[in-house]
Amino acid sequence: MLSRRAFCCGLPVAGFAATAIPTIARAEVEACEAFTTDLQKAQTPDDAIAMLKSGHERFLAGKPVNCDMMKLVHATEGGQAPFACVIGCIDSRVPPELVFDQQIGDIFTARVAGNFVNTDILGSMEFATKVAGAKAIVVLGHSSCGAIKGAIDDVKLGNLTAMLANLQPAVAAAPLEGEKSSKNADFVQKVADTNVMLTVEKLTKDSAVLKELVDAGALKIVGAMHDIHTGKVTFLG
Repeated sequence: MLSRRAFCCGLPVAGFAATAIPTIARAEVEACEAFTTDLQKAQTPDDAIAMLKSGHERFLAGKPVNCDMMKLVHATEGGQAPFACVIGCIDSRVPPELVFDQQIGDIFTARVAGNFVNTDILGSMEFATKVAGAKAIVVLGHSSCGAIKGAIDDVKLGNLTAMLANLQPAVAAAPLEGEKSSKNADFVQKVADTNVMLTVEKLTKDSAVLKELVDAGALKIVGAMHDIHTGKVTFLG
């Protein structure tokens, strides 16, 4: 029997035959199976990205898979084998599991205001991929990001000051037309886009472990942007 990951709403995902699950109901049943180590090993990095994209299409269509959460709790209590990781902002409007319609045990998520990476998150990604076997990392930014606005305006407030310093490279690198201010919506978005791509680059620049996996074709790292007005995620690059 094919993995529940082979289909999205009855439609085949890259890398799987299109014969095993003829109905949406059948696909939904399999979508509620826990992701196992064997299933994880069978996925390629491209498969992992495709599954996130398929889940996002369900999210946009208003047709998420409804699973028995407690069944998944018990199915994963002995171990986990997530197929992908998402590095996202803490913004309450962009919860990765909901945006990509994934279940308990499916994805690792690391969240920090401004979706940047530091030593702690780099180490977390090394664990998630090299040790735990995840096949893809998505750096997920979003429009109208408060952290990005704070970095542009050089906000000073307690520990927030040091945190926002991580976003200053994106502020400096983004093309500027008009006022350098959080009121300049176009600049805010350009900084957000730049921050995502710099973060993607930093993952392999500052982690020999992640670079080795990417070079070997065992891991794919991509950037994406969530639009808080439409709910749509656009994959970048």
